[in-house]
Amino acid sequence: MKKKINIEGMSCGHCVAHVKEALEELSNVKVLEVNLNEKAALVDTDIDDTILISAIDEAGYDVMSIEAL
Repeated sequence: MKKKINIEGMSCGHCVAHVKEALEELSNVKVLEVNLNEKAALVDTDIDDTILISAIDEAGYDVMSIEAL
């Protein structure tokens, strides 16, 4: 299932890389894109949203919402 994760706190390319790395460390998560301008990540996964939120939170960013696409 594709999901769009809206993220606050990303301000540069390093932030994008940090979020991407945090998501890629999770099992069963395919990171399709992390976009600084949209402040969002697009992933393909079946794992629970709370796991995604926790990984991004631990990386130092805030999840504002997650939308199923």
